[in-house]
Formats: sequence, structure tokens, C-alpha cells
Amino acid sequence: MHELPVIESLFNVCMRHASSNNASKVISVTLKIGEASDLQEEWIQGYFDYLCKDTIAAEAKLIIERVPLMVRCKECSEEFHVDLRKSRQVLCPKCGGTKFEYVSGREYSVD
Repeated sequence: MHELPVIESLFNVCMRHASSNNASKVISVTLKIGEASDLQEEWIQGYFDYLCKDTIAAEAKLIIERVPLMVRCKECSEEFHVDLRKSRQVLCPKCGGTKFEYVSGREYSVD
């Protein structure tokens, strides 16, 4: 259920953008969601459809793109993809380090 506030915020961004461009209809919305997000696509679609009802985005197609979770090792600066579905333990493939900073994969954005 935590999807609703996130999708509502992203929907508002979309509607502001449409309004600022004097759009009479929204045809499609591309939503980029980081792989580290636990948002479920079926809930995203359902909430999006609900929010779009009776708006200029009522018939808009929602396109969901997942952004890969990329991290940078704090010990050797190696950047690599992390697949949290396969393992929760993350080790740098180059040096075996365990301290990282996020490069991508935690964001939400509307295109």
C-alpha cells in the first residue's frame, strides 16, 4: 500500500508538466524505478489508472522501466550491478570489499 503516495507524487509531477506545456491529452508516461525499490508493478499500474481517471491522462499508457542497482566499492572504486533477488550479501567482485555507495537503482522519475 506504500505505492500510493509515491505514485500520487509522480502523477502530480506528470500533471504539472502537462499543464505547463498546455497539453490537452497525456498519451504515455514513462516511469523509471530503481531495482532497489520494492514497489510492485501491479499496484503501480492500478494506482496510476485510478489517479488518471477523469483527467487528461485517462487513456495514458504507463511504461515502467527498471533502473539497474549499481554500486561503487568504497575500497577500490569498482562499479558493479547488484541483483538483490539472487543474494542479500554483496561483495565487490574486484577486491571482496563490503562497503559501497549507491550509483543508481534507488530512484523514481517520470519521463
